[in-house]
Amino acid sequence: MKEEILNRLEEHYKGARPALVYSNPYELLVATILSAQCTDVRVNKVTKELFVHYPDPESLSHADFDELSREIKSCGCYGVKAKNLIGTAK
Repeated sequence: MKEEILNRLEEHYKGARPALVYSNPYELLVATILSAQCTDVRVNKVTKELFVHYPDPESLSHADFDELSREIKSCGCYGVKAKNLIGTAK
């Protein structure tokens, strides 16, 4: 039964791709955290620049909270998201 459901979903959504732009699991995780209450289009704009400053979890774990908050402000809920991003990276 489970396999049949998965096959039907695959057939119906064949070729479907996520709207978030990412190149590795770290980038997908960050984009997913930012996507709460935000459009994928906005997240993709923000992460394009964000990943220049924070290319990996190590660099994000040392981010300045206020600076990161400013960088992600347009995604909304930026205080909570900045805290969660830094905590997740640590």
